[in-house]
Amino acid sequence: MRTRLKGINTVRAKLADGTEATYYYHRATGTRLVGHPGTPEFLASFQSAARSAAQDRGAGTISWLIRQYQASGQFTNLADSTQEIAKLNLKAVEDKWGATPLEHAQAQRTRPLFLRWHDKLAEAHPRAADAKLAALARVLSWGVDRGHITNNPIATFERAYRADRAEMIWLPEHVTAFEEAASPELRLALMLALHTGQRQADLLALPWSAYDGKAITLRQGKNRRAVYVPATTALRTALDAAPRRATTILVTDRGTSWKKRNFHEHWSEATKAAGITVDLHFHDLRGTAVTMLAEAGCTVPEIATITGHSQAHAQKILDRYLARTRSLAEAAIVKLEGHHRNRKLQNALQNGSKAST
Repeated sequence: MRTRLKGINTVRAKLADGTEATYYYHRATGTRLVGHPGTPEFLASFQSAARSAAQDRGAGTISWLIRQYQASGQFTNLADSTQEIAKLNLKAVEDKWGATPLEHAQAQRTRPLFLRWHDKLAEAHPRAADAKLAALARVLSWGVDRGHITNNPIATFERAYRADRAEMIWLPEHVTAFEEAASPELRLALMLALHTGQRQADLLALPWSAYDGKAITLRQGKNRRAVYVPATTALRTALDAAPRRATTILVTDRGTSWKKRNFHEHWSEATKAAGITVDLHFHDLRGTAVTMLAEAGCTVPEIATITGHSQAHAQKILDRYLARTRSLAEAAIVKLEGHHRNRKLQNALQNGSKAST
């Protein structure tokens, strides 16, 4: 069945040899369309012209700049899940600021307007407010790089949501408790996370083809960074013993690949069953892997090569971890010295009691 397309101008012309030719044009852009109506070539030509018209609509506004950004490789190369979240945030930006001329958007005097919008949103949803303003800032920065504007007035801003989990580490007792309570499928997920330092989304999608018996090779979904992780002896043993029931390494107890929400529910249940009362998440295993590598003597550049962190972020995790372990050590010494003082006092009282008798 032929799809009826709207917005096409048909022009018939008589050629020099006396024959008649028919030409088709996209009405909004004046673009001549290739092929004949009903053919895939014609449909592709029409869709290309329509996209061009959409991008040109509202030229010189924030809406126009958002469309240019979303059509760029910087956006299309992002993971599908990242694009989906970004589109939601950019839709909110466009609803509020889409008609704003770029001349005003790039002016430094506009910064207070953007920040007041952010502050108003943050009263109810601070994390969402940060995400929306960050999305606008990202588009404006892209616009500066491409020469569409000359300034990004919100290149930096103070975030409303503060949650630094760099110091949240799975300690050996947490790992042991989880392994005792979790299913074999979740224990393998724990092993992969601890021994590779990769994100949950990448591990859930990791295919068996990424493992060659010696190492795991993958391209991270968030930043498209290629990572090569030699497998530890323990990880090789676990992977070699695991049944290959699907294309992905990690599967449910029914042998099907995990869905994000389903995995989260099962992981939370296992954490609760393990009696882990500390606010630990699966993502914290990534930071735990960084500290394990550091304790094994790896340098920050070596750690970043394996986990895919930036060196600055890897160093930040280590700084937080060391600060935590120092405070724990200091608290332990205070308790030890207090114990020694109590013992001395008890001995002195006992000796004094014996002397009086």
